[in-house]
Amino acid sequence: MGPHPAVAAIRLAVRRVLHEVLTDHAELLSATSHASPLPHASSLPHASPTPHSPLADDAYPLVLVACSGGADSMALASALAFEAPKLRVRAGAVTVDHGLQAGSDLRAAEVVARLRAMRLDPVESVAVTVGLESTRVAHSAPNTGGGGRRAGGPEAAARDARYAALDDAAERHRAAAVLLGHTRDDQAETVLLGLARGSGIRSLSGMAAVSGTAGRYRRPFLHLDRQTARKACLVQSIPVWDDPHNADPAYTRSRLRHEGLPALEKALGKGVVEALARTAQLSRDDADALDAWAADAEGTVRDETGQLACAGLYALPPAVRRRVLRRAAIAAGAPAGSLFARHIEEVDRLITGWRGQGAINLPGRVEARRQGGRLVIRQG
Repeated sequence: MGPHPAVAAIRLAVRRVLHEVLTDHAELLSATSHASPLPHASSLPHASPTPHSPLADDAYPLVLVACSGGADSMALASALAFEAPKLRVRAGAVTVDHGLQAGSDLRAAEVVARLRAMRLDPVESVAVTVGLESTRVAHSAPNTGGGGRRAGGPEAAARDARYAALDDAAERHRAAAVLLGHTRDDQAETVLLGLARGSGIRSLSGMAAVSGTAGRYRRPFLHLDRQTARKACLVQSIPVWDDPHNADPAYTRSRLRHEGLPALEKALGKGVVEALARTAQLSRDDADALDAWAADAEGTVRDETGQLACAGLYALPPAVRRRVLRRAAIAAGAPAGSLFARHIEEVDRLITGWRGQGAINLPGRVEARRQGGRLVIRQG
């Protein structure tokens, strides 16, 4: 008799991602060191990792799972622990202690113990300090420096601190990938939050299955619902921790999860989550195509001095033109995370609604100005 359907589903999702990681790692080795590519996973003998086995060799990639102790990430950790040894992938884990609740350090220690019991290695807890104005990352591992500072509200600050800690852990351990437990339900919530912000098709595309520097972050569960992960933990008797913040109405995502989405399903019927997740993928495909179009178009609308020609910009479709403007602003020094739709709309009016208006000030001390039929975007 095979595993429970929920367990089989999470293991299959992780197995597919590990095959992708193996392929990417083999190509990287071949390109950087002219080494022989790794043999296909199916030709490797099944073996459990030991400190003196070939799994400890850098030729075999290390994959970390980001684990909070919740059902989604514990299900992900269990599937990684099961699948990685069969594919000769080294498997480890990182849990981030945000320090936002009393006893969070004890919770992190419990998660570490459970992950080590799964025979994941390395396993570490990373403490971060989250504030409304800034966040500081403090690593539990020795000989690591302090983290950077991030601006934003509580949710954004916690997210920034978490990813900073995960990035640092991945770099210190030279991990090929970090697995994240975001589910289809998380994707639906992200799409609705993007819709509420009115920030365009890229925001509606939600979370990518692969993201981060060199495709570091992988999300195997984006096509699985939250209940599948929880059921997988239940049938395997895996203890899980339910973060009280996930039920706290003070947080926007929590209100959306417990009030907004249920109200939508009551009004529109079941299937809202699946439809929103499908919208995310369709939006991502469209956004990727438009971004590629804009990258090609930018070279055609610059004159012999390298400046953007207003006539050429005006002839572009609005969605492509705004992307060209955004690319140019970022290239001039505007921080991408601080460059919002309203900024680009004001710059766009220098092309489509020119009435002699002055320069537009953008984040990063960048300004956009129309001069003699050209659009000049530069710092200072």
